[in-house]
Amino acid sequence: MKVIIMGSTGMVGQGALIECLEDTSIEEVLVINRRATNPSNTKIKEIVHQDFYNFSSLEQELKGYDACFFCLGVSSAGMKEEQYHKLTYDLTMSFAKVLAQASPECTFIYVSGSGTDSTEKGRSMWARVKGKTENDLLKLFKNAYMFRPGYIQPKKGIKSRTPLYNTLYIFFKPLYFLLKPFKGFVTDSVSLGRAMINVVQKGYEKKIIESSDINKLK
Repeated sequence: MKVIIMGSTGMVGQGALIECLEDTSIEEVLVINRRATNPSNTKIKEIVHQDFYNFSSLEQELKGYDACFFCLGVSSAGMKEEQYHKLTYDLTMSFAKVLAQASPECTFIYVSGSGTDSTEKGRSMWARVKGKTENDLLKLFKNAYMFRPGYIQPKKGIKSRTPLYNTLYIFFKPLYFLLKPFKGFVTDSVSLGRAMINVVQKGYEKKIIESSDINKLK
């Protein structure tokens, strides 16, 4: 398989990238970043692209891919709906529409979050925006799955770029064995990455995939 990862420098994206690099069935991983990371692994192809609201110039580069793991995301804390909508919905759809033209058979996996509102009418701003993003991606791609993890424990040395999150992960690491039985809300970066790969290869009966499903699919 040939896979695209958006958000490969974030915690979720790092987890997906590690699992893809370790999986012998995946021959190439394309990462698209604003800044060069200069990866040393020969399976990785990197494109540096500045304008994340216009990917039209990359259409030819996006042809022939089997899957996309869209792991980009921002916290809604302190944001007004218009700004969060731009950073979440507009950015995601800007990429997804170009990819759908270039590789219409591509399986698109969008990492959303537990509590996302599919009705788009609830009181929670972030949940409405995520819900609209999910709904429109499901319309755009024949093969699309919305992943809604809750708490994700990073493994294999992964760190978040947000210092506060790293502090929380360090705090919860000794307690993870207590949280682990709550499979409806808790998963880890390895399980999440493996679940993405397995969904592409084998499919799944649900389009909305919660933490409990992720733990089954790993």
